[in-house]
Amino acid sequence: MPMLTINPSGTTVPSTEGMSILEAVLAAGVKMPHKCEGKAECGSCHIFVVEGRKTLSKTQRAENERLDAIVGVSSNSRLACQAKLGSENVTVELLD
Repeated sequence: MPMLTINPSGTTVPSTEGMSILEAVLAAGVKMPHKCEGKAECGSCHIFVVEGRKTLSKTQRAENERLDAIVGVSSNSRLACQAKLGSENVTVELLD
């Protein structure tokens, strides 16, 4: 069972493999914007993956296109609604 650490709060929660980061964050009771309800259309759930990037699902076309339109994106950027957890622990940084 992968553990998800959510920064800046430092909250660590058990998650389920195959669950999106957005689903895991919301299940932990942490508020996070997600205007398009997980369709990779808005970019409001943009996060930085601090650790565990290789265990996440691969970035698909819709996510890449949305990330290309967001200011401040880095090589560690993902959309929480699209990144699915693998079997290893992940640490993410939520943006304000």
